Amino acid sequence: MDVPPEQRGNGSVKVTPSRWRRVVLKLSGEALASAASDETIDAATVDRLAKEIAASCAEFGTEMAVVVGGGNIWRGTIGAGEGMDRATSDTMGMLGTVINALALQDAIERAGQPTRVLSAVQMAQVCEPYIRRRALRHLERGRVVILAAGMGSPYFTTDTPAALRAAEIDAEVIMKGTHSGVDGVYSADPRLEPEAVRYEEIGFMDVIAQDLRIMDLTAVTFCRDNQIPILVFDLMQPGNIRAALAGDRIGTLIS
Repeated sequence: MDVPPEQRGNGSVKVTPSRWRRVVLKLSGEALASAASDETIDAATVDRLAKEIAASCAEFGTEMAVVVGGGNIWRGTIGAGEGMDRATSDTMGMLGTVINALALQDAIERAGQPTRVLSAVQMAQVCEPYIRRRALRHLERGRVVILAAGMGSPYFTTDTPAALRAAEIDAEVIMKGTHSGVDGVYSADPRLEPEAVRYEEIGFMDVIAQDLRIMDLTAVTFCRDNQIPILVFDLMQPGNIRAALAGDRIGTLIS
């Protein structure tokens, strides 16, 4: 059942103060798969993430929008590299994000948290179209908003629409979840250079100057220009979504 905003944290539903009031959680498509399985979408992984999202929203009353990628299903650059028209290949990737969004929606709602899927590519029989005011209303009503199909345009990774939507809905931070065992921003790839140093905090200009490719450069620049901090953290470590919202020192904060 949806919880009206006037009741959340006002006696009928007890919540713990969160570090941020409204957030955008960025998930890559690969995070929904599993290295131990051949499945494109791993049910156990999705269920675990969904339960964390639902439990964190219930505990903190945080308004959360989730931007999900589609790399576990299709990457536009792969098709383009094989000679496919880039715009067509990217459109296929956008449709992959909708599949992931529906899987995540189903799992989150089974965990007891109301959701809405909003897509930048209209498909009325499947989900709602992305309309900024509609997204804001859903957030205010305590629903997790899952944003699919990127920006609806080719040539952009899903990092860039995550930044754009964060600005549009006045989110206080982008929580960029990693899935490859890297738990923040490092001076170099720690999987290749064991001596690489992890930063607890780093500035946008340092990320750009050092070419630290933790996120698409277009998205990083957009966040810098619009003063939206980015928390880069290990999504696959159980409990990290809650820890981030609680204000624990995990990952790297880019600001």
